[in-house]
Amino acid sequence: MKYEAVIGLEVHVQLRTQSKMFTRVAAGYGQPENTLTDPVVLALPGALPVLNKEALDKIIKTGLLLGCKIAPVCKWDRKNYFYPDSPKNYQISQYDQPICIGGSVEIELPGPSRNVMGEHKHVPLTRIHLEEDVGKLNHGAAESLVDYNRAGTPLMEIVTDPAMHSADEAYAFLTALKTLIIQGDISDCDMEKGQMRCDANISIRPIGDPNLGTKVELKNLNSISYVRDGIAHEIRRQIAVTESGGKIVQETRDYDGEAGTSQSLRSKEMAHDYRYFPDPDLMPVKVDEAWTSRLQATLPERHFDKQRRFFDSYQLPYTITSVLVPERELSDFFEKTAKLCDKPQAAGNWIANDLLRELSAAQLQITASKIRPAHLGGLVKLVESGVISSSIAKEVFVTMFQSGEMPDAIVERQGLKQSTDTGALEKWVADAIAANPKAAEAFKAGNEKSLNAIKGAVMKASAGKANPKLVDEIVRKQILG
Repeated sequence: MKYEAVIGLEVHVQLRTQSKMFTRVAAGYGQPENTLTDPVVLALPGALPVLNKEALDKIIKTGLLLGCKIAPVCKWDRKNYFYPDSPKNYQISQYDQPICIGGSVEIELPGPSRNVMGEHKHVPLTRIHLEEDVGKLNHGAAESLVDYNRAGTPLMEIVTDPAMHSADEAYAFLTALKTLIIQGDISDCDMEKGQMRCDANISIRPIGDPNLGTKVELKNLNSISYVRDGIAHEIRRQIAVTESGGKIVQETRDYDGEAGTSQSLRSKEMAHDYRYFPDPDLMPVKVDEAWTSRLQATLPERHFDKQRRFFDSYQLPYTITSVLVPERELSDFFEKTAKLCDKPQAAGNWIANDLLRELSAAQLQITASKIRPAHLGGLVKLVESGVISSSIAKEVFVTMFQSGEMPDAIVERQGLKQSTDTGALEKWVADAIAANPKAAEAFKAGNEKSLNAIKGAVMKASAGKANPKLVDEIVRKQILG
C-alpha cells in the first residue's frame, strides 16, 4: 500500500522589540541569568500586564506580508499549565480570536537541478497569534535551573493548515518564511538563539483517502535541516508501524537530530486540557484601517516577487537571482550597481561570484564591505568600454576590495589600461604565430578553437593588457593574409 504524508507546522518566532510583551523590562539574549526580569515577568502579587504596541505592529505587519485577514478585534486568553518555565502557571496567549487569520506562504520546491527553478506553490495558513514566551530550563547532571530572561518576550505562533506532503516542502516553507520575516524587519529568526522554533504535526494515510490519519507532534527541531530530517524520519517510522500491524497513537515525540532518532515524550494535549479563559487584566484590541494602512506602506517587496521582476526587468538567470533575492541588502546593492553601469547581467555576475567570495573569505557582511555600488559600477564600465580586459578587472577587483580605492584610480596608478598600439600588437601576434605554427595551420583548416593558443600567448606577452578584440582581428588577418 502506498502512503501519503500530511504535515502541518507550528512555528514560534520571537519578535524583535525593545521590551517584553506585557512590561517595560528589556527583551534580549545573552545576558546573565534572571537579569531581564521584573514583578510582571515573575508574576509577583499585584503586578499587572500592559500591552507592547511595537509587538502588535510587528505581528500585524507579518499578517499583511503573508496575506492574512487582520481581525478588527482580538482578545487575550490565559493558557493554563503548570511547569517551572512559567512563573504565573499560565501563559497569556490568544485562543478563539487571534489577530491574523488565513494567509499563505509561497514556497519553491527543489528543481531537477540546483541551477533550475523548482515548482512554486502556496502553503495555506490557519492563523497567526501573539503570546508571551516562557523561560528556559537549563539541565545539569544533578539539577535543572530556570532562567526567566526569555519569559515574557513577544512571541508569535504561525500555524499552517495540514497541507504539506513531504519533508522537502516543510524545509522550503521554513526557508521562505524566515526570508520574509527577516526582510520585513520583524525578527532575526536565529534558531540557535531560540528566536525561531518549530514543531511539526505529521500523519500518514493511504493515497487517495480524504481522511486524516492520527497525528504525531515532533518537538525539539533545532534547525531547519533537523525539521526536514525529523519529518522524514517520522514518516518512515509511521509507515513501518502501520505495515507491521501496529497502530499510531497521538503523542508528542522528541527528535534527536544528531542521532537521527526519536522517542515518546507524552500523550498529546488537547485544547481543553489548557482550560483557556479570557484574561481579566487585558482589554481586547481594536485594529482599524488607518493602523493597517500605515503598516502596509512599510512592507518590503516579497522575495519571490522580486525574483520574478529580476527575471523580467534585468534578464538575470536563475542562478544569479536565487543568490541575490534572499538577502535584501544584497539585492538592493545589485539594483544600485545596475543603475550606475547599465549592465545588470555583468553587475549580477560580479556580486554573486566575486563579491560574495571575497566577503566570505574575509567573514564580512555586505554592509561592512569597502566596495560600494559606485566602485562596482565603475569597474563594469571600464571593462565594457574596453579600457581594461576582464582578466585585469579581476586583479583590480581584489585591490579595490582590500583598499576601497575607486577602480579608475587603481587602473591609472598601476598602468593597467589595455594596449591599443597596433604596432606592438602586430609584433606580439607575429611572435605568437611563429611559436605556434600547428595552431595556425589548424585554424586554416577550419578549427576555430586553435586560435585560443595564439591569443593566449599574445595576452601573456602583453601582461594581459592587449585588447582582446584587436588581438582577434590581427591574428585572423596575419594567418589568412
